[in-house]
Amino acid sequence: MIANLAQLAAEETGQNPLIPAGPELLIGTIAFAIVFFFFWKKLLPNINKVLEERRAAIEGGIEEADAMKVEAQSVLEQYKAQLAEARHEAARLRQEAQEQGATLIAEMRAEGQRQREEIVAAGHAQIEADRKAAAGALRQDVGKLATDLAGKLVGESLEDYARQSRVIDRFLDELEEKAGGDRDDLVAGPEPAVLQMR
Repeated sequence: MIANLAQLAAEETGQNPLIPAGPELLIGTIAFAIVFFFFWKKLLPNINKVLEERRAAIEGGIEEADAMKVEAQSVLEQYKAQLAEARHEAARLRQEAQEQGATLIAEMRAEGQRQREEIVAAGHAQIEADRKAAAGALRQDVGKLATDLAGKLVGESLEDYARQSRVIDRFLDELEEKAGGDRDDLVAGPEPAVLQMR
């Protein structure tokens, strides 16, 4: 239908519809030149400026991203170095703690050994003192019993302290010479001393 209308219009005017008339062509060319000049002077520089800023921003962003990547890599390397150093320090501290613990345990054992030896020595000294006190008390008791027994056997009193002391000492010296004698020998022992006194 439009093609029919164009044909009808061309037949009426006698001109080709695809070729414009001369004055229209001149006005169209002037209008095109004005629009082209306006675009070339005003819009094209602004468009180029915006495109250049955008290109610079993109390139700057890429460079900044590369710089940040290099910086991040550097920070990562520093972190890894610090982590390795911290692990090394932790291992060194752990080793020192183990050595100090072993030293402390050895010192505590040595101190415990020393205290044990002191306690044992004090115990031996106390036992020796108790043994000597018991031997002294036993010597007195055995001497008194021996003197009383000898007095009863002899029939006379052995009240003389010097004689009593000599008899007791001689009896106990004989007992000590027998160094392996047991308690039965100790009970049977006073009789020979009393008999020697006669």
